[in-house]
Amino acid sequence: MRQLCMPQGLSPDELPKLEALICSARPVRRGEALYRSGDAFDNLYAVRSGSLKTTMAHRDGREQVTGLRLAGEALGLDGISDDKHACSATALEDSTVCIVPYVALKRLCREVGSMQERLHKLMGEQIVREAAQMMVLGSLSADERVAAFLLDVSERNAQRGYSSAEFNLRMTREDMGSYLGTTLETVSRTLSRFQKRGLIDTQGKFIRIVDLEGLRAV
Repeated sequence: MRQLCMPQGLSPDELPKLEALICSARPVRRGEALYRSGDAFDNLYAVRSGSLKTTMAHRDGREQVTGLRLAGEALGLDGISDDKHACSATALEDSTVCIVPYVALKRLCREVGSMQERLHKLMGEQIVREAAQMMVLGSLSADERVAAFLLDVSERNAQRGYSSAEFNLRMTREDMGSYLGTTLETVSRTLSRFQKRGLIDTQGKFIRIVDLEGLRAV
């Protein structure tokens, strides 16, 4: 959480201001919505433990998975533009989030330049992530999409000090298919092929990357 909530450059006098701003952690049970599309936007969130998915609804009511948020990552930036959330965020497992009231955060950003810089970086990172996802959906085969997704989760875990080779992927195969623009069956078959080729080992939601370079070469 330090990488997310404690930007470099804060002086000892400024740290208590940030600590006073961040509310205590809120638990979010598996399957519970942290917020829903259309809800008023009041807070940003930082995933303290667990993982959540973001979704958007089609006009016909179908839901599209738009993102996966892991421990140490931000949630809620989608609400800044219209003062209401464009997405819904749902816990994939029992999770906890830190609550950061946005009005108070803006006030702190005016006082502490490094906080404003960190907020801008979070926004920029989300833009880059969404652009990369558009490329995945628009130009890659099913095998390439699944490989790119596993590599992305691996890299994000490594950035936060977790294992890049072994992790529990709480997304269902159906959610993965929705996120990658393919079907549950295609995701399942692709993972099975990867396992037979010795690229990964899967046991339920547990994923172990056996051949990292081979996965990158897909």
